[in-house]
Amino acid sequence: QGYTRGPVADLPIELADPVLSDVLRRVLDVEGKIPRAFEALGPVAGRDVVLVHGSGGARAAQLTALGARVTVIEDGAEIDLPAGSADVIIGCWSAFRAADPAELARADAVLRPGGRLLVLHDYGRDDVARLRGELPEHGPWSRRNGTFTSAGFKIRVLHCFWTFGSIEEAQEFLGATFGAPGIAVGAELRRPRLSYNVAVYHRTKGAGG
Repeated sequence: QGYTRGPVADLPIELADPVLSDVLRRVLDVEGKIPRAFEALGPVAGRDVVLVHGSGGARAAQLTALGARVTVIEDGAEIDLPAGSADVIIGCWSAFRAADPAELARADAVLRPGGRLLVLHDYGRDDVARLRGELPEHGPWSRRNGTFTSAGFKIRVLHCFWTFGSIEEAQEFLGATFGAPGIAVGAELRRPRLSYNVAVYHRTKGAGG
């Protein structure tokens, strides 16, 4: 089984097998809803954008394609940049876990007045959540009075998909990655995709609960 629980910057889960990682990058959000949401909520085009824990490259490439000037904070590193040097800070899955107050304070210090903080996490209520089990992302973080909203964030939910070339490809990937839960979900597929909901938590510099 190639699945481990922790997220990484480019993907919602860590996969030990690089071949499986490549498959997930290919099938995740093929409609491009996530980068479009960053542009809508930032915006990011023509602006100085900090991507936290973005060393995998895929997310940084999407932002660059949108016209952002991207600075990458490597995996595991803290945000240590000059005050007022960024218009937008973006964290995907591995950053800003549970709206950590110290991390939010560092982000606010780096943002310019009116700067925007965008944080992407799983939302649940979908097929993928059946594979991963109960996570704080699926409950306490996303409630109306939850972790992020209490810290001054608003939430936009994106209804995305993992879209495969065929049902057989999906079943092979799910079994290899998630073991028994993946086999069970794969057996129920009637089309080669899984529903996948993500939340973009967004706030302006200095917003509080």
